[in-house]
Amino acid sequence: MKDITIEPKKLNEYSYIVEKQGDMRVPLKIFANEKLLAKMLEDRCIMQGVNVASLPGIQGHSIMMPDAHQGYGFSIGGVAALDTKEGCISPGGIGFDINCGVRLLATNLMKDDVQPCVRELLDKLFSYVPPGVGAKSLVRLDHKEIKEVLQKGAKWCVEHGYGNEDDLEHCEENGCIEEADGSLVSDKSRGRGMGQLGTLGSGNHFIEIQYVDNIHNKEIGDTFGLKEGQVVILIHCGSRGLGHQTCSDYLRKMEDKYPEIIESLPEKDLVYAPANDELSQQYFKAMCAAANFAWANRHMIGHQTRKAFTEIFGESVSVDTVYDVAHNIAKKEMHVVDGVEKEVYVHRKGATRAFGPGRAEIPAKYQKSGQPIFIPGSMGTSSYVLAGTEKAMQESFGSTAHGAGRLMSRKKANEKWTGEQIKSDLEEQNIIVKAASVRGITEEAPLAYKDVDDVVDVSDKAGIGIIVAQLKPMGVVKG
Repeated sequence: MKDITIEPKKLNEYSYIVEKQGDMRVPLKIFANEKLLAKMLEDRCIMQGVNVASLPGIQGHSIMMPDAHQGYGFSIGGVAALDTKEGCISPGGIGFDINCGVRLLATNLMKDDVQPCVRELLDKLFSYVPPGVGAKSLVRLDHKEIKEVLQKGAKWCVEHGYGNEDDLEHCEENGCIEEADGSLVSDKSRGRGMGQLGTLGSGNHFIEIQYVDNIHNKEIGDTFGLKEGQVVILIHCGSRGLGHQTCSDYLRKMEDKYPEIIESLPEKDLVYAPANDELSQQYFKAMCAAANFAWANRHMIGHQTRKAFTEIFGESVSVDTVYDVAHNIAKKEMHVVDGVEKEVYVHRKGATRAFGPGRAEIPAKYQKSGQPIFIPGSMGTSSYVLAGTEKAMQESFGSTAHGAGRLMSRKKANEKWTGEQIKSDLEEQNIIVKAASVRGITEEAPLAYKDVDDVVDVSDKAGIGIIVAQLKPMGVVKG
């Protein structure tokens, strides 16, 4: 983009702004403290946030979360609300792993109950939830079933005896976006998904056995069913090869159909389809179908996790879904912009929905507290539970951070550490790691990420998420 000066102006201790200039249609708002902003300035993520501000139909601000870092098209940690009539949909604002997200399960067990059994639990989880590149599901779908999963999402799982209605109630969109059209997902994408339902995958995906170390807000903690010392399980994964292939398919279609749009963009990875174009609607419905597959995938992993705990601790153990949230998705939502309510496509790329109290889309149980938000740390560090706020509705289109955010590329992490070194260091902290590959450990080394405490502090102080509880790891399954 021509004639742009990247000099974020400080608004307060927790936010900055890059004023509208050049081709920007709106300003860029950055949620960060000085330390996190300095890290953002080391890569191209702020320029990516500026580029997003040039997209047609963008409303309010282009937004960057405190965990933001350079991504594909959008920064990871980027949020944009685009008008559903005059705007557009950009796959780069959603990501390849459509509906990568997190699900928190809460047990009725305490840390001391589980600590002696962590290795046994990891072995069972490793067996019941195949991890790693190319992992094959224990539940093999046929052509008819994969189409049903794409339409019904996690509801398909419950219909077939996996999990329960309570799991659906405590899941974003109840585990299914009704606008999905699985017929718009390619045969190749469906083929990749047929053998991957209930698998963890690789990269930064994990199942982590944790305990509640600290309750910061007791009233909301009680609402979420959390108390100090309680054992919980955090699941992080997405739509696997099906989502990646769906994104790739539609990127190619958009590149072929809109060469003039690519020519006009500051970088081609921002390619989009105009909101009123048939291709944008096809992509949106296919993206929704891939999102449904991801919710079914996390639901199935939750079911298998419940099975592992029951086999070790008996039928008296309870493993309940607190909530499940997406953080790579575009959603049709109503938001107030400059005093006017508008329907927009809210693109959240590495960002979590953070709807506040009273919003109709969240479960009845959470109407007074705001929805649960989960911000995982890296292996060996804390993760956090937050609650959505009214201020997030006003400041960030009901969005907040999704994790610690990478500091270092996977290649550099592999060069810097060995898997055995990291495993040994973590075991000294009573954290057991079981991984499908050495790279699955070294790529996700704790020091390859930003300090999650800083990210969460900014979210809390900026008012786009209230800290509820701090979780600490006991055992981790990695891809």
